[in-house]
Amino acid sequence: MHNVTKKVALCTGSGSAIGIGANILRHLSSQGYRVVVSDLGEHSSPESSGKSTEAMQSVAASITSIGGECIVIPCDVREPKQVKHLFDQVISSYGQIDVLINNAGIGYLMRAFLDVPIDEWKMVLDVNLTGTFLCTQEAIRHMIKAGNGGRIINIASQAAKSGFPHLAAYVTSKHGLVGLTRSNACELGEHNITVNAICPNHITTELGAKQNEYYANIQGLSVPQYLAAMKNRIPMKRHCTSQDVANMVAFLASDEASYITGEALNVSGGEETH
Repeated sequence: MHNVTKKVALCTGSGSAIGIGANILRHLSSQGYRVVVSDLGEHSSPESSGKSTEAMQSVAASITSIGGECIVIPCDVREPKQVKHLFDQVISSYGQIDVLINNAGIGYLMRAFLDVPIDEWKMVLDVNLTGTFLCTQEAIRHMIKAGNGGRIINIASQAAKSGFPHLAAYVTSKHGLVGLTRSNACELGEHNITVNAICPNHITTELGAKQNEYYANIQGLSVPQYLAAMKNRIPMKRHCTSQDVANMVAFLASDEASYITGEALNVSGGEETH
């Protein structure tokens, strides 16, 4: 698509082998990016990100096995000290950051609104929204200093456009993520940094599988029945995949998308149209 030799892409929440983040990094690596796997580390604290997990190392191995260049840096995106350490390590290792994909998120806490405890509400907003705020701040400091522009790509959700029951905190955080995307785009355009959000519909990752089980149960359906009903309401008659999202990330990171900013782009097979 374009010359990405030596460009560096970091994706938060990329430590699950079957997750969206891992597939994004594998796809970008196949195009020539140097990539950074980052997720919660073992025994992390506000001051220390801890050690990388076996799952994170597995993702990294899947990238290097196809000839990619990859490093692993644990980080809890809720913790400012860890986020600063994350970007300091990226700069120390690679000398630059060109693409930040804010993918870390919590989507597995589902319950009726009246039953949502304040701790769960705060945790979802801290990871999904505050984590993006902190990582974006650190990334753009380095991007502006380098003077080469950059790309901020926020993985939002169909839930950034529409409401869903039993997901009040998640839906709120994803709507907020689109607002942050638009606000940042207004400020960062003069630095040639684009900021966009991607809004996929449901994908059966590890987190997605928990949603399948929860919603199938409250609707009195089996998981296969629930998934079939979901597919039937999508105009393209198939479920979204992490590769669909990775393809959009690669486009938004490319030179071809250099004049696209402030957008919240649906990747939903026609299910979401606004």
